[in-house]
Amino acid sequence: MLSESVIRSLKNIAGSDNVLTSKEDRLCYACDATKQIFLPDAVVFPSDSEEVSKVLSLANTERFNVTPRGAGTGLSGGSIPISGGVVLSLERMRRILRIDTKNLIAVVEPGVVNFELQMELGKSGLFFPSEPTSMRYCTIGGNIANCSGGPRSVKYGVTRDYVLGLEVVLPTGEKMETGTQTVKGVTGYDLTRLIVGSEGTLGIVTKATLRLLPFPRFVNTILAIFDNECAAGNAVVEIMGSGVKPSAVEFMDMASVKCTRESDRFDFQTDNGAVLLIEIDGEIESLERRSGAVSDICLREGAVNVRRVTSKKEVKDIWWLRRAISPSLANIRPDKIVHDIVVPLSSVSEFLQAVRNIERGKGIVIACFGHAGEGNIHVNILLDKNNVEEVGRAEEAADEIMGLTVRLGGSISGEQGIGITRRVYSGMELHPVAVEVMKKIKGVLDPKGILNPGKIFA
Repeated sequence: MLSESVIRSLKNIAGSDNVLTSKEDRLCYACDATKQIFLPDAVVFPSDSEEVSKVLSLANTERFNVTPRGAGTGLSGGSIPISGGVVLSLERMRRILRIDTKNLIAVVEPGVVNFELQMELGKSGLFFPSEPTSMRYCTIGGNIANCSGGPRSVKYGVTRDYVLGLEVVLPTGEKMETGTQTVKGVTGYDLTRLIVGSEGTLGIVTKATLRLLPFPRFVNTILAIFDNECAAGNAVVEIMGSGVKPSAVEFMDMASVKCTRESDRFDFQTDNGAVLLIEIDGEIESLERRSGAVSDICLREGAVNVRRVTSKKEVKDIWWLRRAISPSLANIRPDKIVHDIVVPLSSVSEFLQAVRNIERGKGIVIACFGHAGEGNIHVNILLDKNNVEEVGRAEEAADEIMGLTVRLGGSISGEQGIGITRRVYSGMELHPVAVEVMKKIKGVLDPKGILNPGKIFA
């Protein structure tokens, strides 16, 4: 527990109203979307980088842990205070400091919600291409910490591709600026990319300079229904190799589709196989040709129904359901083990087929959906945590799926991070020498090990 003197010091730094110590308040910051609960000793809401710096300096002096937190929407346990100490919530640092429409950059604080930034940028016809499916709730700081992706990353890339520079408070309390405000800049080591994706273990981002793009003027949406998953997987390979360059290729299996049935917004009108939701954007002159090519590929690979979705309301409803799949899985089973694997495109069908063999062998339900155009599949092993025997089978399935992913030459996480839920698997993918180098970097920047301890490495 934190001493009374430490609590007083925290209140002096951030203000009494910005430090929570009651159990009821602390419980609100004890978990993320994984539903695992670790109670912090206090929650602090800094208002600027200076307060963040003072909290970390105090933590080094008094030897307590600090866990940075955005909106708590993460699926890897990255913002859970597993060792107690202070949760440093950045949710009140939510100013959009500057939008430069001529140089196509935005400067924002870490607590800015992704969706709110997109709405503001939309007024100028711009967008920030990192749009996770949790974009209505997740923060830019969280996106940077996990190097988030999203449906459109198949064409536009992930968060790291759009972070030009950062203001970072290091674990020792020192402030550092990295990167540039220009698209190109190669002076010195790329410390910006070192911080992006480091899951809040190497520093706390207090300001970010983001690269923006003009929003595409024209978008076509195609819905393709297949009577089996392998056919859908094969279609993905052909689409991505065709030169069409879609902006989104989303895969949904039948468990994912059926869990949204209670919604009256849209019905995929299928009970078997899999669905591909494909978006193509660009100039009108090439859009029809590219859309036709994608439709032809889907039909050639065995789609039983392919149609262009022309109604704006229908497109909006389809995407609403796609983003609602993860929470809607509770309609099938109350709990889930979530993994975020990536396999080479040529192995998507093989992976899905192997997952179904594991599903049948373990007698459980596994829902698969995600960004198939990148080989990024969100594997959701559904269970009831009150059923001990079912939990055991689900954990065995998770181990087998992660082993399968690495054997296929894939990665154990594409965009959600490692945190605590996947750290036991990190050694399966990372080279031993690379792990030691990473730990040395952590040791240099955080010599007392106070910042987000226990994450990433087993």
